[in-house]
Amino acid sequence: MRAVRLHEHGGPDVLNVEDVDRPEPGADELLIEVAAAGVNPVDTYFRDGSYEPVSVPFTPGVDVAGVVAETGSAVEGFDEGDRVFGTGIGNAAAQGAYAEYATVPTDRVVHLPDGVNAAEAGAAGVVAGTAWRALIDHANLRPAEYCLVHGGSGGVGHAAIQIASAVSARVITTAAPEYHDDLEALGADTVLDYGRDDLADAVLEASDGGVDVILDHRLDDYLQFDADVAATSARVVGIGENSPDPGFSNDGAARSKDVSYQFMSMFNTPDLRVPLRGVGSLMETGALSIELEESYDLAEAGEAQRAVMEESVFGKLVLEP
Repeated sequence: MRAVRLHEHGGPDVLNVEDVDRPEPGADELLIEVAAAGVNPVDTYFRDGSYEPVSVPFTPGVDVAGVVAETGSAVEGFDEGDRVFGTGIGNAAAQGAYAEYATVPTDRVVHLPDGVNAAEAGAAGVVAGTAWRALIDHANLRPAEYCLVHGGSGGVGHAAIQIASAVSARVITTAAPEYHDDLEALGADTVLDYGRDDLADAVLEASDGGVDVILDHRLDDYLQFDADVAATSARVVGIGENSPDPGFSNDGAARSKDVSYQFMSMFNTPDLRVPLRGVGSLMETGALSIELEESYDLAEAGEAQRAVMEESVFGKLVLEP
């Protein structure tokens, strides 16, 4: 089979397609014929060695969607031919989905509902799973609450807008002007230019004086901002790799409002199947769609990883073997 491999850590040019043996599933694994694999920043961290070094040669790719080609000897609940999607591979413990076939433990994959596009599902795991975990599990977002999503045009951001809208929250988001119409179409009630000088005032006006839940992927820039625009008892959930805002010294705003801060990683989820099932259900009903900016062949994996880190992308990039 064809698989993207790296033999040393480095830039995108270390990724090359090779012919390798098709893997055999372990007792509790599925062998999946890959239809699509999302391209995520986290994939690049394993490639360049920023995260816990993996043994090489190695195939990246955290997210996967496809069809079950073979089941392990102890697998129950899955059969050959089932459509599935999942996340949580392509890390220090397992080879990833940038290949024609991938083995996936059954605790990281769920059935893909009929009618859901496989390419969208292949790009959904990290971004929609993170958004679900942040808003539903950590923030306990409730109907009619105001929810601020920083960077609504990104992968997590555009999924978070739709998840928040699905629970009938009132969604405020920030983005460059060229994305405003698209984000309103996804369910955002208010879309603001993140570059405006009066952004905090605009958020306060849009939220009737304060936001209840904030999803922040730029903690280095917005931690103090979040405190300033928060309502009493607001919940701020921080994702991403950035260090907290060094200017977050005036914490009086947070203290006076009893603001709660939760820093999280999706990969600490006790059971990845729980958010995956929720995401699948929303996709089945049409309440959630993953916007695909561009699809790449396996041979273009290096270019895809460069683009996900260097270009402005609306939604997601995906590899389709």
